[in-house]
Amino acid sequence: MYAPISRICKMKIYLLFCIAFCACLPSAHAADLATGKPVPAFEIKTLAGQSITPASVKGRVLVINLWATWCPPCRKEMPAIEEFYRQHHGQGLDVVAVSLDDRSDIEAVKQAMQPFSFPAALEKDADLQRFGRIWRVPVTFVIDRNGILRHNGWEGDPLVDMAVLEKTVAPLLAPLPANN
Repeated sequence: MYAPISRICKMKIYLLFCIAFCACLPSAHAADLATGKPVPAFEIKTLAGQSITPASVKGRVLVINLWATWCPPCRKEMPAIEEFYRQHHGQGLDVVAVSLDDRSDIEAVKQAMQPFSFPAALEKDADLQRFGRIWRVPVTFVIDRNGILRHNGWEGDPLVDMAVLEKTVAPLLAPLPANN
């Protein structure tokens, strides 16, 4: 024979259900994020103190990669991002790696970034609220020269490799037409 569930236990179960349900809902701000539309306002302050905003990268293609030192898939994709960045930086490509690590792990972040020439930032120093609640990593966003979101990391396969970068980012780096 089973004992009846107490009222307090029922309330705890209901509360846990509500929390789990709300955690599955997309962020209200993520509704602002749509491929083919202008990117929502953001600001990323790099570890070197540089401020990256839509206005500061106007005319350039920007790849924002969210990662963490404790994330093996994140660390696996970063060499491909570095290689692509080195090949195409001169064509107007910028990359910023935004780490989800805590400020107390800053030395681990700096050490992980040593082999890479693109800048890094901590999520705590990045206003990316309109990109949605970060519920997985890695996640990558690509913004074209005109501030239009061309790759929404919440859609499709989250991993980035050279093939994805060539398909998604390389076409955006075509020379701009000359103004007459």
